Amino acid sequence: MYPEIYSPTIHDHCDRWRRQSSEEIFICRQCQAVVYTHPMISGVNNRNHCPYCLCSRHVDHSQPGDRMSACKAIMQPIGLTVKRGRNKYDVEINGELMLIHRCCECGKLSINRIAADDLIERLMEIFWASLGLDTAAQRQLEVSGIRLLRSADTKLIMSQLHGNPQN
Repeated sequence: MYPEIYSPTIHDHCDRWRRQSSEEIFICRQCQAVVYTHPMISGVNNRNHCPYCLCSRHVDHSQPGDRMSACKAIMQPIGLTVKRGRNKYDVEINGELMLIHRCCECGKLSINRIAADDLIERLMEIFWASLGLDTAAQRQLEVSGIRLLRSADTKLIMSQLHGNPQN
């Protein structure tokens, strides 16, 4: 039905995704899943990770979307955080829930929007696993200014993932 999806030529020489008909797709480098990036499916304008294993790929160098990284390695999800709002006086905890990725090759950290079709069970697995992150990883997050969500933030995470108001 979609033979072009499985074509080994999906990636051109610049590692940019080719458009396949009216939908954009990519093959996850970690779990080999076919991932549709159309905003009507993912709920975000710029999908950059697999909704199943939540892995990404290290393609950006200095800023999101620049696609200038020479690394190109898999970025593993290591935890959850909240994105700070533009209002510097706003309470940090009111931010959007985000995934924290770390590059398997060079160790670079990035935060990425959670998409509407990301598996909630997998997001929760990442969260629970992050509670046991080693000291070096915790320090790297701290130095980078990324606040790793902890067990005290479980209610916030559940609220954002399930759309329930916090009590």
